Amino acid sequence: MPAAVDTRQAILDAAQRIMAHKGWAAVGINEVLGAAGVPKGSFYHWFSSKDAFGEAMMRGYFADYLAEMDAVFARPDTPAADRLMAYWEGWRETQSLEDCQGKCLAVKLGAEVADLSEPMRIALKEGTTEIVDRLQRMIEAGTADGSLSVEGDARATAETLYDMWLGASVMAKIHRDPTPLDNALTLTARLLGVQRHW
Repeated sequence: MPAAVDTRQAILDAAQRIMAHKGWAAVGINEVLGAAGVPKGSFYHWFSSKDAFGEAMMRGYFADYLAEMDAVFARPDTPAADRLMAYWEGWRETQSLEDCQGKCLAVKLGAEVADLSEPMRIALKEGTTEIVDRLQRMIEAGTADGSLSVEGDARATAETLYDMWLGASVMAKIHRDPTPLDNALTLTARLLGVQRHW
């Protein structure tokens, strides 16, 4: 991989790590460049604007997130309900880290940047829509293989579950307590008609 691509990626990786803890507004570009080991003042060599940088960071985050999600779901020999619950279990674990200061940028930055940066808002919208698309497909697969049973539309169920988990993640951060995530996991199993204790 060319050094230029490595440097750009190093900046984006550093930004994801820092902003997952501090948010968008609290982090300056110089802090990101310092963490990436890139000379100060070279930011605009890699990105045309702060918005373009934020958009690239969000798109990179979602590309990685969706690849991890696909890996969890790509087990055709496992019932869809088990794959879905493994995804939610993984969410619970990552959002409970470090006193509930999880690693999800959609949780951390969603409300903050939606009114500040239109390119980042669109990247968030597209990324979260792709997550819900995958959840919907797994719900449909679970209905087809008989491993789960939902009342109503698979799309509405996928959207409701994702919204619930985003809210639970925020509440876990506020309270520094994973109980909202535990409650979300229990309710998720109930909404999906999973006949198993998680």
